[in-house]
Amino acid sequence: MWKKLAIVLVLVLFFSNVSWAQCAMCRATVGSNLSEGRGVIGTGLNFGILYLLLTPYILVGALILAWYRTGKKEMLKKLALNKKLQSIYGK
Repeated sequence: MWKKLAIVLVLVLFFSNVSWAQCAMCRATVGSNLSEGRGVIGTGLNFGILYLLLTPYILVGALILAWYRTGKKEMLKKLALNKKLQSIYGK
């Protein structure tokens, strides 16, 4: 399990340089707007990129939080049941 995770992590880090590339159209649009003194489109583009970047992380974080809370409730139910059984059987 850990070996597979380590291999995947190394591969992701190895090929991450491709993810730093910028779309040619986006770069041309921002470059032309900045040369003309208008930086509004570049700012809007940056906010759009951040929005698209953060959305999957927020969704995965919410899923992990829900999973954690559900697991915690189930564990409390099991502990309460074990406590009742121990009081009944006197162990």
